[in-house]
Amino acid sequence: MLSYSAHATSAAPPAAVWRLLLDARTWPAWSAVDGLDLQRSSGLDPDGRDPVGAVRAFRTGKIVTGERLTGLVEERQLTYDDAFNKAIHDYRAVIDLTPAAGGGTAIHWHGTYATGPLMRLVMGPVMSRVMQRMADGLAAYAEQPAPA
Repeated sequence: MLSYSAHATSAAPPAAVWRLLLDARTWPAWSAVDGLDLQRSSGLDPDGRDPVGAVRAFRTGKIVTGERLTGLVEERQLTYDDAFNKAIHDYRAVIDLTPAAGGGTAIHWHGTYATGPLMRLVMGPVMSRVMQRMADGLAAYAEQPAPA
């Protein structure tokens, strides 16, 4: 199994960071994904509070990958597994939110996955870099004022 661990800190409170994580429609605004594929997603909440069991399909370039929400601890932890992904399998990710010293939110986005022997050489550095970008994007976007 391969793994990654990304850390970021946001000046935003955990509630603001949590709202972004829970609403798959916000991910293209702050993350490394280009869009949410509504046709391949299922169980999304129209109010942006995706429940356990929802499948969120994200497009990056021509690639669409799916993740199934498997655990939610309000404003503290979001867990997901791969629902469909051609490059990796047995993927499990956890996003932990904790109040940061002095205010704000500490974000720890970590996961494990497996891949074939050829992809293994490429995926380790790529996943670490991409997931750090995800954590940094989440932290920065949560600090922006909410649209009126």
